[in-house]
Amino acid sequence: MKNEYLNSIKKQFEYYKSVGEKTFDQLDEKDLFWKYNEESNSISIIVNHLWRNMKSRWTDFLTSDGEKEWRNRNLEFESVIKTKNDLIEKWNDGWNCLFVALESVNEDNFETKVYIRNQEHSTLHLTEGLMHKE
Repeated sequence: MKNEYLNSIKKQFEYYKSVGEKTFDQLDEKDLFWKYNEESNSISIIVNHLWRNMKSRWTDFLTSDGEKEWRNRNLEFESVIKTKNDLIEKWNDGWNCLFVALESVNEDNFETKVYIRNQEHSTLHLTEGLMHKE
């Protein structure tokens, strides 16, 4: 049952990743950096935020807090991605981190408690929470 759940979660995340990639494919490079106004975020800023969030949450997620000390959340909302190639590289790096983390979950560690900002979460809660926020 746990393996079925993990496979289902992986497939759902693969779907979300593919939807983003289909969106990127439909846009010109300039569209990835367009903002409606100064208060809004461009696609590149959203990808930067997702990338850094995934790297923080999923790096060593079974053994370290998901809010890493090296994470600079304010920088996530700056225009640091400058090209479509850089955007795609960051996008894939973040997703790869998530998928590697999910591959590390098995029957033996499925019940391991994980922490984000010192708050305890179950693996089930963490993955379900991510699925329903999208």
